[in-house]
Amino acid sequence: MPVIRGCNIPEDRYYWVEKHVWAIPEPDGTVKIGITDVAQNLAKGIVNITPKEPGRTVQKGKSAGTLESGKWVGPVTSPVTGEIVEVNEAARARPSLLNEDPYGEGWFVKIKPSNWEAESASLVTGAEAVEAYRKFMEEQNLSCG
Repeated sequence: MPVIRGCNIPEDRYYWVEKHVWAIPEPDGTVKIGITDVAQNLAKGIVNITPKEPGRTVQKGKSAGTLESGKWVGPVTSPVTGEIVEVNEAARARPSLLNEDPYGEGWFVKIKPSNWEAESASLVTGAEAVEAYRKFMEEQNLSCG
């Protein structure tokens, strides 16, 4: 897994770099979304998550729910438009999962996308994502750890 300035950036995800969110298509046609290693480092200790409930429709660029750390509350921006079909109940019960494993057990919600093909075209993946994050982190002077 590529590491940029101490942050993990797996190449198998689709990223919206400026919003610090990732998406990965699941075999059942849903898209799992979550926050990046950069986001969890910026937030520090996440103490509460409030995802929107299943059945709710979210628009790309709008909030799929909120995160709260000791000093910060902010949205998890959805990288796709669609219906929330599942929330991560394990993370709701233990929000620190988003800090400990942001790309695995700490995912946020699953969405049934309305047009994954079109919307994923504006996200970056693979080596392009790694390079985009490298540039963004250097410009913003961000690092993890």
